[in-house]
Amino acid sequence: MNTQIARFLNALAVVVCFSGLSLAQAQTDEPWTDKQLKDPAVLAAAIADSKAPKPVIFNIGPVQQIKGAVAIGPASAQANLEKLKQQLAKLPKDKEVIIYCGCCPFRRCPNVRPAFELLKKLKFTNAKLLNLPSSLNDDWISKGYPIE
Repeated sequence: MNTQIARFLNALAVVVCFSGLSLAQAQTDEPWTDKQLKDPAVLAAAIADSKAPKPVIFNIGPVQQIKGAVAIGPASAQANLEKLKQQLAKLPKDKEVIIYCGCCPFRRCPNVRPAFELLKKLKFTNAKLLNLPSSLNDDWISKGYPIE
């Protein structure tokens, strides 16, 4: 019986190891680059500074609104992606556009990838993803950054 348990645990360890490798590989294939991640402190400072140029911010998830953001809804839904596309059609391609979700960690978020892919497809040259690797609560609200 102990040999069977040991074999099972070894097999389980192998599966876990290979699962971890495939997750690590998937994270390197994101549609955004590190340069396209917007630091929350930088955005919060721009929102607070009345003289700073303002980006257009889209909430593409089910979370609370950052001050000044346009609510789109979860970008995993085709209807909301279409809504985002309609909003983007009103903007110049070089406008700084920031999207965020913050419902969960990036690696599990169903909303950030389709929305960022749309920005790329529409050739927005100053597209950014708000860097909320954990959640909106952890990476924005808990730091006292502005919420509507």
